[in-house]
Amino acid sequence: MAGLLLVLLGVVIGRWTGSPRPAAPEGTAAVEASTGVGGREVERAPAPSAAPDVAPPEVRDAVPAVERGQALVALVIDDLGRSLETIDRLEALEVDLSYSVLPFETRTPEVVRELHERGAEILLHLPMEADGPADPGPGSLLRAMGEEELRRRTREALAAVPGAIGVNNHMGSALSSDSAALEPVLAELGARGLFFLDSRTTADSVGFRLARELGIPAAERRVFLDRKVDREEIRAQFRRLLEEAAERGSAIAIGHPYEETLEVLRDEVPRAKRAGYRFVPVSYLLERTGVEAM
Repeated sequence: MAGLLLVLLGVVIGRWTGSPRPAAPEGTAAVEASTGVGGREVERAPAPSAAPDVAPPEVRDAVPAVERGQALVALVIDDLGRSLETIDRLEALEVDLSYSVLPFETRTPEVVRELHERGAEILLHLPMEADGPADPGPGSLLRAMGEEELRRRTREALAAVPGAIGVNNHMGSALSSDSAALEPVLAELGARGLFFLDSRTTADSVGFRLARELGIPAAERRVFLDRKVDREEIRAQFRRLLEEAAERGSAIAIGHPYEETLEVLRDEVPRAKRAGYRFVPVSYLLERTGVEAM
């Protein structure tokens, strides 16, 4: 009898000591070892799982909660005109964007034609004189030019990007802070019913204020995504964009078709959509008034 009791006690103890550990909480990233480049062992954390319409933890923690569609975000991608493949990658984001095209680049006509076929919102990215030695490129507007030459060059640039509904400045820290030089350019836009987006490449820019004084629809950039071309910095600026939109109701960012920027947008735009942010063309945010979420 005593022997039987000892056997039973051993079974119970064995089951107790061999019981499985509780499962890790859902969303906890377990670190796995895998083979990296050159056969080295690397540690890789699997992406946390999330329900399709729920933002991942890092977005919920870093970005203020918003009611779906109440915070509007406009992304303007500058410096287009050199690549059609860039357009494919931006279209894959499946949000409304504004595409700003340089007037005299190698593939400007093809890029403009492709954007028209896709029904995209097109801006002319108008080269303007910068402070210092930086060269804005072909067709640049310079402060030394007379009023008629400034207007003529603006017309030529607009003709190179047919169908543009607005203009923003490429570089332009010198010219955009000079009211006398900028006024004939804006007058040319006003005569065609176009809007002006002040890229604010300098804190001294008078573009937004002067456009409004002339009765021209206008807006101004709040965030530069990639002033520093570094993935983590671009990611931080994207989060700042969302914070601005949550606080103000809307915000405008400018980015460029750098590989780092495209990769961050690929990751962050879907997360922002799930968190309730709505992406709109920049034309929706002119004058910061009259904007309604649809």
